[in-house]
Amino acid sequence: MSSDRGSATKEIRVQPIENGTVIDHITAGQALNVLKILGIPGTSKSIVSVLIYAPSIDGTKDVVKIEGRELNVKEVDKISLISPNATINIIRDLEVLHKNHVHIPKKVEGVVRCINPNCISNSNEPITSKFTVSSDDLRIVLRCVYCERVISEDIAEHLL
Repeated sequence: MSSDRGSATKEIRVQPIENGTVIDHITAGQALNVLKILGIPGTSKSIVSVLIYAPSIDGTKDVVKIEGRELNVKEVDKISLISPNATINIIRDLEVLHKNHVHIPKKVEGVVRCINPNCISNSNEPITSKFTVSSDDLRIVLRCVYCERVISEDIAEHLL
C-alpha cells in the first residue's frame, strides 16, 4: 500500500470561484490583515480561500478568494496601504471580468487612526481622521492632516 504523503508530485488545488473576487499579489504575510479589512470572519457566509506565502515569480505572495462578494472603494484603499502591489480580480461565471492593480490614494479619510493620542481626530469631537499618503519604492507614509504625525510602519495595526 503506497502513500502520497511527502510526495513531491502531490498538489493542493484551490477550487475556482464562480462569482466573486480574487485578491492576488498580496504582500506575503498580509492575508490575515486583508481578511480583517473585509470583516472576515463576520456575518457573511461566503466561501473564502486563503493562501499565505504561496510561491510566486518574485518570491512569495498571499492570495484571498471570496465567493459572491465584490469590494468597495474604501476596502480597496485600505488594502493598497498594506499591499501596494495587490491586484483585484472580479470573477463572473468562472471568468476574470476585470483585473485591476490597486492604486495608492493621495489621501484617505476615515480609514486610519492617528497614532497621536492627543490628535483632535482621537478626541470626542465629530472629526474624521484624514491623512495624506506618499510612497516610494520601500514604503508608504501617512501624514495626519491635523497634527502632522507620521505613520510609516505597521499601518495595518492602525486601520479603522
